[in-house]
Amino acid sequence: MKYSYKLSDAIHVLAYVAIIDDQKITSNDIASSIEANASVVRRLMADLKRAGLLISQAGLARPRLAKPADEITVQDVFKAVETNHDLLHVDPRTNVDCPIGANIQQTLESLYDRVQAVAETEMAHQTLADVIEGIQTRRAKIS
Repeated sequence: MKYSYKLSDAIHVLAYVAIIDDQKITSNDIASSIEANASVVRRLMADLKRAGLLISQAGLARPRLAKPADEITVQDVFKAVETNHDLLHVDPRTNVDCPIGANIQQTLESLYDRVQAVAETEMAHQTLADVIEGIQTRRAKIS
């Protein structure tokens, strides 16, 4: 069974690698930050590597971004780790004998398609660099 990744976990991994780029980084380190199992992080990193977003080598604890953070969009990450690219899902179980149940699925599919298009457009405009900047700004306020 394939682990269903959260987009936030994948972005978290990439941001961690970008910010902590001058140190040894293990899957255990990242797992501790995400509060996940290290094996889950390794599978997630493998997916990010396959998508051309992360460079890593087995046995070396030095992962790095495969391209600059401002060239990695949230949409790139989303497509790399989510097996089902639909953000919203229509419940397939409705009572077709009910006037609402018989018509809600098609109505919601149309609505969800429009929401998906807007979300994907926005994800294409947001980059990992934007996320890193937000993290750094919040870290500076705490210091």
